[in-house]
Amino acid sequence: QVQLVESGGGLVQPGGSLRLSCAGSGSIFSNYVMGWYRRAPGKQRVLVAVITSDGSTSYADFVKGRFTISRDNTKNTVHLQMNSLKPEDTAVYYCHAAPGGDLSLSSWGQGIQVTVTA
Repeated sequence: QVQLVESGGGLVQPGGSLRLSCAGSGSIFSNYVMGWYRRAPGKQRVLVAVITSDGSTSYADFVKGRFTISRDNTKNTVHLQMNSLKPEDTAVYYCHAAPGGDLSLSSWGQGIQVTVTA
């Protein structure tokens, strides 16, 4: 498994931007499908964006056109650029890793808070 540590969260006004980062260690990072999930208060954790080992991306409808996921395998990092943030984007964001996309071997970060408020 890979160890994951998120950074970059915080407080931002509506319409603002934040960039989340996830640093991975302990395994061959480039073989992993990486993703960002979030859990809003009182709701279940949901998928936000995913990026495969070859760089293909997929997004939840509620972030399409606003969020961008990227990865740097040379630095074992994955990023989530979040633009045009809305109050409903407020959540704890989690980095996720699955070797070759095998969810039974998933690793999770500890989560990082993003709060969007005026």
